[in-house]
Amino acid sequence: MEVLGILFMTIVAPLVIIFHYVTKWKQSKTLTSEDEKILTEMWDSAERIESRLKNIERILDADSPDWRTK
Repeated sequence: MEVLGILFMTIVAPLVIIFHYVTKWKQSKTLTSEDEKILTEMWDSAERIESRLKNIERILDADSPDWRTK
């Protein structure tokens, strides 16, 4: 009976724990629809910011051509 307990504790229990956490990891690595919505909003925001920065740089280039070297 002791041998079965030792085998369970050294082989079966660690495998059960490992498989449990592998399953949890695989479930959590997918994006939810809320995550996708947030990513889309962030992407749109980044594109707007990039466009604004290009416009600011264009205006600064026209007004003060040496602003980048200052």
